[in-house]
Order: sequence, then C-alpha cells, then structure tokens
Amino acid sequence: QVQLVESGGGLVQTGGSLRLSCAASGSVRSINAMRWYRQAPGKQRDLVATFTSGGSTNYADSVKGRFTISRDNAKNTVYLQMNSLKPEDTAVYYCNARGPGWPKVNDYWGQGTQVTVSS
Repeated sequence: QVQLVESGGGLVQTGGSLRLSCAASGSVRSINAMRWYRQAPGKQRDLVATFTSGGSTNYADSVKGRFTISRDNAKNTVYLQMNSLKPEDTAVYYCNARGPGWPKVNDYWGQGTQVTVSS
C-alpha cells in the first residue's frame, strides 16, 4: 500500500504563490504516476497536473503556464508550485498515486490540503 500526505496549503491573495508538497510512503516503488487534483465546493474533482514515472508532465489548460509539478526522488515527494494564483484556484487539492493492479489499477489518495485565494 501507499500512503500520501499533502501539505503547504493556506490563504493567499490574488497573484500570490503557494507550494504544495505530497510525501509518499509505503510501496513507493509500485507508483507509476503522481497527480494533483482539486475540488472546489459544489464542483467536480478535476485533474490539475500529472508527473509520470518517465518524467513527463501534463497540465490542465486552466493552470498551464502558472503551475509546475516536480518530484524529489530522494524524499519521495512530489510538489506543485502554484504562481499567479486566482480566486478560481480556490479548492481542496488532493495528491494521487497510481500503481499496477489487476483487473484494475491501484489508486491512492491523500487527505487533501485547502488552498484559498482571496481577492
């Protein structure tokens, strides 16, 4: 199993920056990809950014150019650097890890960290 713990959320003004961290433990070697999701009140949970085991990254159009996902292998930690924050970025941000499984893959989730952007 994999355990994920997010940190780094908080309150920031429009245009500010935050850096989220997701520390992974357990069967870390089984992880194929790390992802950040977010869910605003009354809205669906949306994929924000992806970091694959091969080192490629992908971003939602809404955050492209403002957010950066990265990984520190030595610390088993993935980060989400968020710049030029907007009120619409306000949400609970969740870290997700995916690994192999049969007949379906294994998904692991953190508890989430609140990000609030004020205007």
